Amino acid sequence: MIVLAGTLPIEDLRLKVGEGRVKDGQFYIGDTSVSLNRGTAAMMAACCVVCSRYSSEAPYCIVSGDIGDGRGSIPVYDFLIKNISGLQPDVFVGHYIMPNLAYHNKFIDAIGKMTIKPKLIADAGFMYIAKMAGFAAEYTVFTPDLGELAFLADGQAPHPFYTRGFIFHMEPRTKELIAMAYAEKNAARFLFVKGERDIVCENGEVLGEVTDPSVPELEAIGGTGDTITGMIGAYLGNGLAEKEALHLAACVNRLAGESAKPTPATQIGEIVMRIPQALEKVVIGPTGSRC
Repeated sequence: MIVLAGTLPIEDLRLKVGEGRVKDGQFYIGDTSVSLNRGTAAMMAACCVVCSRYSSEAPYCIVSGDIGDGRGSIPVYDFLIKNISGLQPDVFVGHYIMPNLAYHNKFIDAIGKMTIKPKLIADAGFMYIAKMAGFAAEYTVFTPDLGELAFLADGQAPHPFYTRGFIFHMEPRTKELIAMAYAEKNAARFLFVKGERDIVCENGEVLGEVTDPSVPELEAIGGTGDTITGMIGAYLGNGLAEKEALHLAACVNRLAGESAKPTPATQIGEIVMRIPQALEKVVIGPTGSRC
């Protein structure tokens, strides 16, 4: 089972749990639908689309509305703490959830009591709190962009906003930032660094880069990193090794973006709907994937 958790900036959205699905350009949990152009919804939808390709079980999704005050994140944490052991996921993906040290650590404690622990993937808020709590090493994959990588590399910053200036401006020296993040013990076992060059590394060692197809317009479209995170969760949940899953997610995301022929007006939902077409262009075999 794949379990996905996050929040959406919708004030009156109460906690929703259940299998996710994509239908008619919308993301659904049960009878509740939300726009694919929201970050967490795009992440979950991308995971659903890949799972559908595998004809595998739909991911189990946990969503609540949070407009930035943190109140909507508490029900998500509460549900995870109480139910993660019973769900017994193979993969867990944490996304836009307001950082809360006490609740996150209770979640990690619940994971620690499981007989078989899931692979943990974190993006956005969940990655921030994992680093702040000192539990980065418990995670399998972090998916930072360059700014978030600078935050991971800064051992003193409690939030990306407070990343020290001299570190933040080291972005062209991405591999040095990766080394710093691991030296500070602020990185998961695998990092997927999103950007003009998507970089995959394990324990500080760069395993590969994905640069083709190059679609510069994607850099300005919010949510393209969210779709990568969702697809990584889907691939790991369907049995691919980490290196393969991360490489394949990069390829499919770029191919989906290319087929959308993006402009500054393009929204992430349009790219999500192109993922099935992109999946037809990749080959998965005994020697790995190619795109």
